[in-house]
Amino acid sequence: MPMELETNLSNIQQKIAAACEQAQRDPSEVTLLAVSKGHKIDRVHEASDYGLTCFGENKIQEAKLKIPQGPRNAEWHFIGHLQTNKARDAVRLFHMIHGVDSFRLAEALQESCEKQARTARILLEINISGEASKHGFSPAEVIEQIEELNDFDRLEIHGFMTMAPWTPEPEKTRPVFRQLNDLRKECEDVMGVPFPVLSMGMSNDYEIAIEEGSTIVRIGTSLFGKRSYAKKKKSP
Repeated sequence: MPMELETNLSNIQQKIAAACEQAQRDPSEVTLLAVSKGHKIDRVHEASDYGLTCFGENKIQEAKLKIPQGPRNAEWHFIGHLQTNKARDAVRLFHMIHGVDSFRLAEALQESCEKQARTARILLEINISGEASKHGFSPAEVIEQIEELNDFDRLEIHGFMTMAPWTPEPEKTRPVFRQLNDLRKECEDVMGVPFPVLSMGMSNDYEIAIEEGSTIVRIGTSLFGKRSYAKKKKSP
């Protein structure tokens, strides 16, 4: 199993380097976020042994069990849909929260940070494609609310996150990633400050995302393979 992970990681790193070369970027500008959700903690330690330090979880309960057992140098990112009643735990557990998808959630995170005397690094989730099944601000909403969101003194807005619609033809995701990068620049013009982080691209489309400016790619299946344990069924 470790050999498989080493091979997968090498392939991903080669593809990241090739995409960066295509875009005339330095590969050091792109962080590989290993999506460890659904995988046992020993897989995280294996990935850490090969030099990975950033891991992504999308369930608070799973993260509360795994993070204390993780590598000491691990940096944990929350990448799922966060409910407001889980804001306290998210602030305590995670280095960065990717999916801040509403003003209400931002308020809940601000309140939790105040109570814990902490700050939270966040990314605003943007629903570029407008799909009803996806969470996030619309581009128009984020332009309208960015100043007010930036007023939350306990929240550090580092940038933006999006998910492109799944397609067997990754090239079709390019307009979504390009629009997020354009939106980032528009928000920087409005605020007069940089928003350096773009979290976009997953196993199916990360090469296109990198060519369009992604700084964090969220990769699970291509790295770890299928989830090592299934979601438990709820008791009747």
